Amino acid sequence: MFQNQMLINQLREITGIQDLQLLQSTLKRTGLKMIFGSVLDSCISYLPLALLPLFAFLAMSWAVGLFSGEPRDDLQAAIELSLQESQNAQTEERELNRALEASTEESAARVKRKRCENAGESCSPADWIRLDDWPVGIRNVGNTCWFSAVIQSLFHLPVFRRLVLSYCLSEQVLEKCKSHSDKRNIAFMQELRCLFALMVGSTRRFVDPSAAVELLRDAFRTSEAQQDVSEFTHKLLDWLEDAFQLAANGNNPEDKQENPMVQLFYGTFVAERVHEGKILSNIEQFGQYPLQVNGFNNLDECLEGAMVEGEIEILHSDQMVSSGQERWFSKLPPVLTFELSRFEFNQSLGRPEKIHKKLEFPQIIYMDRYLHKNVEQTHGRRGEVKRLKEQLTLLQQKLESYKNYGSGPVKYPLADMLQYVLEFATTKPTSVSPTCTTVTNQSTPSDPNSDENSQSDLGDMAPSDSTGSSISTAQRTPIHKPFTQCRPPIETPIHPAPHSITEEELRFVKGCLQRWRMEVENNINELKAGIERVSQDLESMYLDSSLCQVPYRLHAVLVHEGQASAGHYWAYIYDHTHRRWLKYNDVMVTESSWEELVRDSYGGMTNASAYCLMYINDKLPHLISEDTDDETGQVLQGMDSLPPILRRYVREDNRWFQQELREWEEQFCQRPPEEPQVSNTTSMAFTESTDQAEPNLPEEPAQDPVKEPNTQENTEDHTAIKSLEQHGTEETEAMQGVIMAIAKSRQVFDKDGPEAGLIKAFHEEYSRLFELSQEEATPQQDPRLQHILVYFFQNKAPNRVIERTLLEQFGDRNLSFDDSIMREARGKLRLIKPEDMDMEEYLQWHEDYSMFRTVFAYLLTGLEQYQNGKYVESLNYLAHAYQDNESLLSGGEKKGVEQSLIALYRRKCLKELEESAATLFRSAEESGVAEGVSIMNDSVIPCMHLIVRDSMSQEDLDMIEAIRNRWCSYLGQDMDEYQQEKLGEFLPRVLDCSSENVVLKEPPKVQSKSPHDLCSRLAAVMESLHSSSVVIVK
Repeated sequence: MFQNQMLINQLREITGIQDLQLLQSTLKRTGLKMIFGSVLDSCISYLPLALLPLFAFLAMSWAVGLFSGEPRDDLQAAIELSLQESQNAQTEERELNRALEASTEESAARVKRKRCENAGESCSPADWIRLDDWPVGIRNVGNTCWFSAVIQSLFHLPVFRRLVLSYCLSEQVLEKCKSHSDKRNIAFMQELRCLFALMVGSTRRFVDPSAAVELLRDAFRTSEAQQDVSEFTHKLLDWLEDAFQLAANGNNPEDKQENPMVQLFYGTFVAERVHEGKILSNIEQFGQYPLQVNGFNNLDECLEGAMVEGEIEILHSDQMVSSGQERWFSKLPPVLTFELSRFEFNQSLGRPEKIHKKLEFPQIIYMDRYLHKNVEQTHGRRGEVKRLKEQLTLLQQKLESYKNYGSGPVKYPLADMLQYVLEFATTKPTSVSPTCTTVTNQSTPSDPNSDENSQSDLGDMAPSDSTGSSISTAQRTPIHKPFTQCRPPIETPIHPAPHSITEEELRFVKGCLQRWRMEVENNINELKAGIERVSQDLESMYLDSSLCQVPYRLHAVLVHEGQASAGHYWAYIYDHTHRRWLKYNDVMVTESSWEELVRDSYGGMTNASAYCLMYINDKLPHLISEDTDDETGQVLQGMDSLPPILRRYVREDNRWFQQELREWEEQFCQRPPEEPQVSNTTSMAFTESTDQAEPNLPEEPAQDPVKEPNTQENTEDHTAIKSLEQHGTEETEAMQGVIMAIAKSRQVFDKDGPEAGLIKAFHEEYSRLFELSQEEATPQQDPRLQHILVYFFQNKAPNRVIERTLLEQFGDRNLSFDDSIMREARGKLRLIKPEDMDMEEYLQWHEDYSMFRTVFAYLLTGLEQYQNGKYVESLNYLAHAYQDNESLLSGGEKKGVEQSLIALYRRKCLKELEESAATLFRSAEESGVAEGVSIMNDSVIPCMHLIVRDSMSQEDLDMIEAIRNRWCSYLGQDMDEYQQEKLGEFLPRVLDCSSENVVLKEPPKVQSKSPHDLCSRLAAVMESLHSSSVVIVK
């Protein structure tokens, strides 16, 4: 009873059926308890909750339907309702789990996904780096493979690349450009220049074309649909033509004779037709020349069909077009582009379809036969072609009659038929009826007389004249037993033969058949030779030298793979320098071959085929010649071929790329941080100066004593401080000012979005740093050490340099607690064009600040060494500080440190060392004399030379004179020979400081140059110097 009740409770819980009588009657009627009781007990313990209703449904429906066979009605309906509800719950549970998993993956792979947005782009930084001078790919930013195919084919045409990179408009022309189309064309031209510059000098394996693509997408009024190559190319050429028209002749937009785009890509043709006995003609311009694919086998046939709409003969086709118009090229462009029409509209289906027909095209095509100047000659050749084609048709018909002979439905070659009749006639006649069945007895392996029987049967094989019922053993069909014996070979095939034929008859028939067969074979050979001869005449009709004067070489093939509604584009482009074909498939650029190009481009084999062919005049070498230096004549490679403004733009992008690589390595390779080192060079890396340009921790903002503190602001500050604690010490120093500014602008960010928040935070930090720059420097504090912008403000740096520097700090990757601001800042940095920023000037300002902090690090280290009595080390640091500082001060008094402070302690160190050397020299001990002379040669004399070479103060001059007088006074004193020898060696160097070139020793590694460390050390050192007590800064 207990088990029965428990089973009912379980079914009620699983199915949701509350009718107790219905459940009991079902269990009793079907015996479900006995069958499923133990099963349910075990299943409930381990089945997932979502599967229990399904299990109950199967159990109940099987029990009710199979055991009873009665209608299920209410019970079945209840079970189905329970199943439906359980399935809905199961679906919701799966969606929830999927959402949680997606959220976890999104959070874990956020940074990685940024660098791997497109399929096919490797996530390894090593795969992003361009290999030597290998061509770069173009990133697919969403159905933009058409853009990559066309742009690559144009970029790798040197004459076009030069036009784009050198594009420039005067201020007067720019002022006249008021229309939307002019502004759009100029904007697109600038984006194209930047893209081409990156393709020339970028260190990336592929570049991003987003800016230029967006302009085109706006024109197409869509951002998702895959664009047609011909449509895009037409739009591109139109824009480029209009943009170059502004540069060629801004006053007369109708005069396009000087437009380089027209000169390069546009030609003209003459359209002629006969009307009432008169020849009417007009001249038309063309850019991309359209060609039909259907009905033609190669490019020449397509051209014939497109150029002539009269009755013409095509070499390899029987098609004839009747119309009254002919077209002739009157002027061919240097770059000749053919647009192959591979799409047609299917009227029955109401949709476009792609034409996959095979169409061959050559690597070199001669355009002479299509020129207007060769009309007479081409007309004569076409008449000859018509005659030859008629002759060829007649020959082929005759040959066909020999190959397919007969009056019935099935035809055979005549020569073979004569041969077969000859074989029949010469077969030995037999009198045996053809309806008789011949059987050959075969003995089994178990038969001991099998060999003898076989020999006997073979020996008796002969035709029989008997007409009785007995059948000779030689005519019996062998009986094959596949599992007991092997099939013996058939000795002689059985052929039909005449029953009787006399020798005279056989001789007559044989002679006739052999003669006829020989005549047929000779005729066939003559027809084949005639066809071959006529075909060669047709092939060579346009190949004589008079019609091979205008060669065009294949430069690029644009390929489409797929159907009319969707597909993928790539390009094969000929590398004229290395004489090879390259395949440009979005970000991938690989070496290819003519055989691969043919396989992918001819069509007819797969759903890939050529869509556009670009030929260039093979007699114009300037089309493919690279840039050369005007003075040396050497070919300009890479960055050297770019204008200065684009060169700076590419260098800046390469710097960004290097920063991205470092960020990737820091985040995924988890390399331990290295302590920054100071180099003696005056040229510091830009990235180092950026990392060093970090503000000091600002004072906490004072709260209004009257008003209650804002809860929102406290929360924002707490978030910012918590973010600071998550970073290391260096990163906290670098980002705390920016983070605090973002915290203060949180309300604007939440209300108006990241762009408004960035602007607010930018002004907050800008104002704070400007106020800090107005503070006066004290011996214990220099505001310039706290932030790079304080240094810029005090030295009146250009606003564009200040603003970009601060914007880069907002785009720092350490801004992880609010990456929306970081992305917004980086997006604005990308919008800065080469003409908006002089990158050489920008980098120079950062190098100056890097040198300023290096000078301060040398100075503080030298003062600390001086306080500790290490005068040799101190003098080396101070000498470096003085030299670099002097270079800084030449650009402005605020660019360096107070020079008198460095000079003061340089003199003190020099005096201490010179007195120590004199004391050791006077000791007269050989070791002491040697040590004293070493101090003079290694430290004192080189420093004296540097002081004399620089602009000396009176204090420096007095000190040098004192040193010289001291050592000259030793000349009149009694000294041993060793002292006299050493004094004679270095004393001339003391007296004449212009006799040698002094090179400073590289200073040892200094402590950190972070703003916080430098400010702390400055305060400690100055306090130590004023109190005359040694203070050690840790």
